[in-house]
Formats: sequence, structure tokens, C-alpha cells
Amino acid sequence: MIKTAPATPKVDAVHSATAHSFSAWNDLICASFVPLHVRTSNQEHFHGRLRSRLLDELSIIEVTASGHSVHRTPSLISRADRLYFKLNLQLAGTGLLIQDNREAVLHPGDLAVYDTHRPYTLAFESDFRTLVLMFPHDALDLPAGSVGQLTATRLAADQGLGRMISPFMTRLSENLDVLSGASGHRLAHNTVDLLSTMFAAELEDRAPAGPERPHEELLGRIRGFIESNLADPDLSPASVAAAHFISTRHLHNIFQEAGTTVAHWIRTRRLENCRRELREPLMAHRSVSSIAGRWGFVDAAHFSRIFRSAFGEPPSSYRRSAAHT
Repeated sequence: MIKTAPATPKVDAVHSATAHSFSAWNDLICASFVPLHVRTSNQEHFHGRLRSRLLDELSIIEVTASGHSVHRTPSLISRADRLYFKLNLQLAGTGLLIQDNREAVLHPGDLAVYDTHRPYTLAFESDFRTLVLMFPHDALDLPAGSVGQLTATRLAADQGLGRMISPFMTRLSENLDVLSGASGHRLAHNTVDLLSTMFAAELEDRAPAGPERPHEELLGRIRGFIESNLADPDLSPASVAAAHFISTRHLHNIFQEAGTTVAHWIRTRRLENCRRELREPLMAHRSVSSIAGRWGFVDAAHFSRIFRSAFGEPPSSYRRSAAHT
């Protein structure tokens, strides 16, 4: 049986749900995240509770439950049509995350990222509490292939940027009820940007000093150049390559190593910036075509088509629905 909090007229309110049986918990977890196989050795005395908030495409979910494990299998992945990352902040108890032939033991305060488009296991031996952030791959300004180097890696609360980000995430879990309206959505985007910064710093710290990854530093410079020039409608693989004195073929190889393409990266970053501005009340006076033009889309019809393909609805409809959240 699942008990949920009373309905509220606020679309972006905190939602609570409690499961008093393991079968109810299985249904609740799959509906709240992505489809998973859920297992426990103690079904008879199982209990679990979720507190969640959806801000734009960022799901923030606090999980409190008895010990159990969740498994993302290839068969479940094959049914997925959207790619997500999940970031766990361990709040109480101990967890074990397994993905990409790596294992991370998580203690309170520790962070770890994993990819819903590849198999993983997340296990808790006894009662625990954790905060989970789930967001699309393209919300990050880092290639998914680069972030893939960090999956199932413990990001300690007392090291590097974890010293600042872990406390921030803890405060986030304690204040889900104040994340509302335009300020809540901006904070959601700021949170994802903060995670991008942490991941980029971790990748830089872990990069081998030798010739094993010769393109890592160059890729970082190129990403920065693209981000600074997204508004230029003439930005293209050829212009990016010329600005870095390399061939277009070499540029394509560098991005292929990171699991993406130059053109896809430019388009994705432009679309993400457009999507953010379409949600932003302070941009309500700007037309859809004006926002598209600000980020290098000179053809309004083309922009509308690719926006709909990426986000499931035309930009004008997306803006109207965002105004009611």
C-alpha cells in the first residue's frame, strides 16, 4: 500500500509517498525514477518513503528506506527513450554503487554519479537515507562520455569541491519546500551547473599526466570556446577547428573520443540555453524567435523542428506550459 500526501494546487510542490510493503515500494521506485529491478531479503518488515520535487527537468528525491538493492538491466535500458544521469548524496547509512566495472562505497556526505543508460546496481544493507538528483545528459555542459569516466566513483565530502558541494546538497534536501516558482527553477539550473563544475574539476584532477589522454586539455579549451561563441550563427566544426589550428578531421576525432560529435554538441548547448530562457519569467518579453536568434538559430522553422524533436513539444507550447509551473 502506498500512502501519499494530500493533493495540493501547486504544480511544483513537494510530493511525499510512503510504502508499507515491498511490492508497493517496487512500483513507487520505478514510477519515480526509471524502471528498475528491486530486491530485498526482508520483504515482511519493509518500509520506505520518498519526498520529491520536480523542477523543470531536474528531479530531486529524498529516499528513506529499509535495506534493499536496485538493478538497472540491459533489458530495461533498451526500453528507454531519454538519457539521464543520477547523482546520489548519502545522508545516512552506507550504500554501494556498481557501474562500469567500478565500485564506490558511500558514507554520509559522499557523492557519486551514475548513468541510467548503462547497467548499474545500488545496494543498501540496512536502513538508509539518500538524496538523488536525476537530470538529462544534455543538461550538463560536459560530454556524456567524459562524465562516464566518473561513474561509480566516490566523490568524498572532505576532498576537493566535495567540501562545498556536499553541504550545499544537504541543505537542498532540508529545504525542498522552499524551492518554488522562478527562483526554484533557477536554483535547479544552478545546481546542475555546479555539478558540471565539480565533474570538470574531478576529470582534470584524475587525468593522467602522460600521453594516455592527449586530447583532454584540448577538448576542455574547445568546449570553452564553443560555449563562449554559441550566439554566433556561423559557429561550425570548420570555424572551431580553424580557431584551434587543427584540422576538422582531428576535431571530429577528439569529440568522438568523448562520445559525441561537434555538431551535436553545439546544437545541444544552444537548445539547452534556449530552453532555459523560455522558462525564465524575466525573458517573457522576448519572442521565441528572438531567443532562438540569441543562441545562433537564424531559421525559426528549423529551430521549432529541432526543439520539438529534443523536448517533445514546440517552443511556444513549452513556454506556455512552463508559465504554469
